[in-house]
Amino acid sequence: MKKFEAVRPVFGFNGLGEIVFLRTYSRIKNDNNREQWFETVERVVNGTFNMQKNWMLKNRLPWDEQDSMELAQEMYRRIFSMKFLPPGRGLWAMGSPITEERGLFAALNSCGFVSTQDLAGDSQGHALASCDPSRPFCFLMDASMLGVGVGFDTKGSNKFIVQEPKRVPSKSVVIDDSREGWIESIKHLLDAYFLGRELCQFDYSKIRKAGLPIKGFGGRTMGSEPLQELHASLITTLDRSVGSLLSVTCIVDIMNLMGKCVISGDVRRTAEIAFGDPDSEEFINLKDFDRNPERASFGYTSNNSIFATVGMDYSKICEQILKNGEPGVAWLENMQAYGRIKDPPDYKDAKARGGNPCLEQTLESYEVCCLVETFPTKHNSLEDFLETLRYAYLYAKTVTLGETHWKESNEVMNRNRRIGCSMSGLAQFVTRTGGFGELERWCIAGYEEVQRCDKHYSERFGVPRSIKTTSIKPSGTVSLLAGATPGMHYPEARFYIRRIRLSAHSQMLPVLNKLGYRIEQAAEDSATVVVEIPVDVGAGIKTAKEVSMMDQLDFAAFLQYYWADNQVSCTVTFDPLTEGPFLAEALRKYESRLKGVSFLPRVKTGAYPQMPYEAITEVEYNQRLAELSKENLQELARCPVSENQFEEIPDKFCDVDGCNSNKDPTDK
Repeated sequence: MKKFEAVRPVFGFNGLGEIVFLRTYSRIKNDNNREQWFETVERVVNGTFNMQKNWMLKNRLPWDEQDSMELAQEMYRRIFSMKFLPPGRGLWAMGSPITEERGLFAALNSCGFVSTQDLAGDSQGHALASCDPSRPFCFLMDASMLGVGVGFDTKGSNKFIVQEPKRVPSKSVVIDDSREGWIESIKHLLDAYFLGRELCQFDYSKIRKAGLPIKGFGGRTMGSEPLQELHASLITTLDRSVGSLLSVTCIVDIMNLMGKCVISGDVRRTAEIAFGDPDSEEFINLKDFDRNPERASFGYTSNNSIFATVGMDYSKICEQILKNGEPGVAWLENMQAYGRIKDPPDYKDAKARGGNPCLEQTLESYEVCCLVETFPTKHNSLEDFLETLRYAYLYAKTVTLGETHWKESNEVMNRNRRIGCSMSGLAQFVTRTGGFGELERWCIAGYEEVQRCDKHYSERFGVPRSIKTTSIKPSGTVSLLAGATPGMHYPEARFYIRRIRLSAHSQMLPVLNKLGYRIEQAAEDSATVVVEIPVDVGAGIKTAKEVSMMDQLDFAAFLQYYWADNQVSCTVTFDPLTEGPFLAEALRKYESRLKGVSFLPRVKTGAYPQMPYEAITEVEYNQRLAELSKENLQELARCPVSENQFEEIPDKFCDVDGCNSNKDPTDK
């Protein structure tokens, strides 16, 4: 550790990577200072190998302390230099009290999926208690509160009638001041409507007031207000449905309202994806807020996608995609049949029922999984990249050793051991190497290396081989730390302003002001400020506007063929006027070469205030750069944290789903 304490980490994009690290992933230490990068990496690596050691000793497997120390030191070096990075969940939780003391290993997983398909009713249309109809909803809420993004389907619609609950206002349910207490209150409310049970008054007196520190998970308490609002919204939603079959809209509304409640938290953030039937006009129109104005305040919390079938007519959904980019498209039959499209169908995933919010992972119901991100542009040779893959794989596989507190998830994870080794900065890599030939070579060799590692370490840990191992994730904020373009996506421009949001109470703000960053109040929230960082992604890299819709689809299909045995997360940007008319044709062309895709109509720069990305000229970039002080940004890590201050908030509008899109935050 002494060797690295004085080494200046190379964060990306003129301080953007370091600001994001300190805002989002650096934990508060006992001395009330934030972790510096060398300390975060130490916590993560020690936590990883503690998990391995505990697993080996628990299962009476041989543990080689010296060999493990050498592996740990090399993993440390490769994370420190950002040749690979754990997911944001890992940077935040691994090796912290969350895992070391509370054993909440679910918090290390990036994403999950739950199906409502098994909801069932009797011949009179009453829900069967044996099927625990509130379980999928409570799972999503629980996972979301741990920062796990969750997908869900609407296959439970029309299975039973929503009942009038037995209202007992004289009886109170005291809500415990814990995550478990919140989940139990949701179960009580849903069971009242699903099973016709008692609906009592809620007593919120035990819940701490807003702004107090959360010792285990970190961040600050929300107070009872978000939960009270959620309870009231759920009651309003379910009261409208009493006497009717549980509808597609009701399922999505319940999930979205819970997502809204969680996003209102401090450091907790989550994402959702809802899957529906392509023939369901009800589902396809859920985000048409002209038709469904009552959904405008919470419908934004999920990406909505259809389960498409190869050969279907795409013209109707394309009409809606042209309006707001949704629904996305997922071909479940391809997800179930194939690993890489390059390989013959093996149906390893015949039990799969959906995917995660950014659709880079195929998943069974209640399955959760861990992603890890590598950066080919940080390597000068294929051999070095293959060595990095070994450690990236090892981190992700280790996470599968940690049991969650969900028995259904453990059953699936113990069988599948699914992980997702991803790559980012691919637009930069293709530019550096002069085309796709070298990337093809690295993909093929890299995939073989991951399979070799999986065979070796699965035997070492005494667990099954991973059902699937590779994917392309959209990255969100993790790639910003390394100065890499996200996943397979191209940058908005060579030079642009990247805006991130901080709490107006953040004690990072005086230092950011001193360093010369422009800061202004957020247009949508007086308690939030927006910090502007000038970015140069490098010469010669194509921008999103220079890459056609078909070229982006080709790139996704290339990666699905050579690299991803899970999936490729791909948000294709397109010109609504010139490319919009060809959406259906594009889907027909790629329906057998992809497992999922989403589209986003391009918006003009300045289409709304404080866009996450705003293209600027080279002259403007140099002017902004000249404003910045050359002082060491590590001063930020030494900002004291007062007991009565809020921690930095995640960027709800462009980072929460990891898609880095320029969606309008006021589009609620």
